[in-house]
Amino acid sequence: MFSSSTPEHKQKILMCEPTFFGVDYVINPWMAEGLGKTDASRVQTQWKNLKRSLETQSNLVFVPPQKGLPDMVFTANAGMVLGKKAIVSRFRSKERQGEEPFFKNWFEQNGFEILPWPQDIAFEGAGDALFDRGQELIWAGYGFRSDDTAPKLLEKFFGRRTVPVHLVDPRFYHLDTCLCPLEGGYLMYFPPAFDAATQKAIADIVPENKRIIVGEDDAIKFACNAVDLNNYVFMNNASTELQDKLRCAGFMPVTVALTEFLKSGGAAKCLTLKLVEE
Repeated sequence: MFSSSTPEHKQKILMCEPTFFGVDYVINPWMAEGLGKTDASRVQTQWKNLKRSLETQSNLVFVPPQKGLPDMVFTANAGMVLGKKAIVSRFRSKERQGEEPFFKNWFEQNGFEILPWPQDIAFEGAGDALFDRGQELIWAGYGFRSDDTAPKLLEKFFGRRTVPVHLVDPRFYHLDTCLCPLEGGYLMYFPPAFDAATQKAIADIVPENKRIIVGEDDAIKFACNAVDLNNYVFMNNASTELQDKLRCAGFMPVTVALTEFLKSGGAAKCLTLKLVEE
């Protein structure tokens, strides 16, 4: 399936083993359905399958899991990096706030400069802020987890144009659950997850032939919660129609079942944080 790869890859990705993962509380609609229903054996199998797939196209590094913090496995929410600068997330929900010092410690130990994000402004890292892959801008989500002041502050810290994205569907509580920037300036997204002003902004910024529209059936499979690496798109699931759209745009979809993590409202992208962003 994959092209031959060298031992070293350009991209480095942070992951966290799901040793303590489970749906132990409810902070999004998916968790209400999945509370207490994860299967530990399937969790390990699915995570390891994703790990093996990503290893073909990137170097993986790991932050140690912590007992009592089941959602640490979702490293997209550790923070956001640009070069060797990092913003550590400020979680809105008290259930996840205990993760912050562990992620901060990991960034510091790995040579990142920690930027002084205010304690009182919620911002949930690369779950709600995504680098466009065609131009120097950041798509910054707000509405459920990150504050509406976060996009402008992100622009100030990183010095890069930031486009605010207002999320309006609680099923898609983080931006990376409903929007995925792809190489060459393509954007895969589920329009009803955003308000009208955001949909217009996307249409104004992204040419029509670069917009890959996702329907609701694919959106609720978290097809947008994908990891793009070297034109491969790693995702939980996708219809034949969506996979064909991706192939027509020059991408290779790779499905990796992550149904156990969907019970907590996460999939491939949630389980990863890209560490090489320039």
